Amino acid sequence: MIKKLIQHALIFAGITLLSPVFAETGFRLENFAYPYPLEIMTFESQQQQLEMAYMDVSPVTEANGQTVVLLHGKNFCAATWAGLIQALTQHGYRVIAVDQIGFCKSSKPLDYQYSFHQLAANTRLLLDKLGVETSFIMGHSMGGMLASRYALLYPEHVAGLMMVNPIGLEDWLHKGVPYISIEDWYAGQLKLNAEGIKRYQQHTYYAGNWREDYDIWVAMLAGQFDADREKSAWLSALIYDMILTQPVVHEFKDLSVPTWLFIGEQDNTAIGKAFVGENKKAQLGDYSALAKLSQIRIKGAGLSLFPELGHSPHIQSPKTFHQSVLKTLAQWPH
Repeated sequence: MIKKLIQHALIFAGITLLSPVFAETGFRLENFAYPYPLEIMTFESQQQQLEMAYMDVSPVTEANGQTVVLLHGKNFCAATWAGLIQALTQHGYRVIAVDQIGFCKSSKPLDYQYSFHQLAANTRLLLDKLGVETSFIMGHSMGGMLASRYALLYPEHVAGLMMVNPIGLEDWLHKGVPYISIEDWYAGQLKLNAEGIKRYQQHTYYAGNWREDYDIWVAMLAGQFDADREKSAWLSALIYDMILTQPVVHEFKDLSVPTWLFIGEQDNTAIGKAFVGENKKAQLGDYSALAKLSQIRIKGAGLSLFPELGHSPHIQSPKTFHQSVLKTLAQWPH
């Protein structure tokens, strides 16, 4: 199935990758084409030399002097922002899309202490090296948790915080999900395959729908597991543990930067819901309710709702999503 999936060209919001994408994507996506030139920051962290991959894309029209930093989710990469990068650069924004340590084309140490604080610090180091003093920070899914942590740690560097269907709008352990050991996460992740990934994405990311252009994102994730299943499963387990045990929702009241939520209401993501009974499961991942509650918790937050969309509105309906983001950015101080 992987080979068939990756044969499809990536046609996303008008962007076509002309370079071929192979079934052998590689553990660090060595053979997976990104839509813009990739750059690498080499740095030392936790006594290791690491490489952080990113795209730094200049505006294609007159520059407005503003930078938007894009943070991917757990099952995503910087490449999944392709359409938004194009839309933003056409409106004068510089865009930096990062692959976090442990993900995609960046270094993937197996003995790293993964935390949102550490990933935020890595991101700040990159932006310091690029000379970006202040920027708009946008995070999707797990990237939303990271973006909010970044805004809490470095508010003076954040012009505005934008969260796209962020996970972590609820504290799953507090709501009854049992603690899940890294070993148990690992055992489950070893079984991950393209068929299962597609079923999950169709149900959660795209509100039960499927289009051919979604196939590439299944292949991107599944290809890493095919290249090295044990390492990919262990990394995934470490990240799940980070997500489950490091909630940020209780600190939403402390956010002091302009904040906007973009929420596909058909999303039902809830980490660990497979480990609870049906009654408890029904109480988790209600994004329509969580969006409104989060808007109340975050002082002055704005909210854009997409009633028909799921977990990935920027992929499912790019035009609608891009218009909403550009409208939000236009009304914030520059």
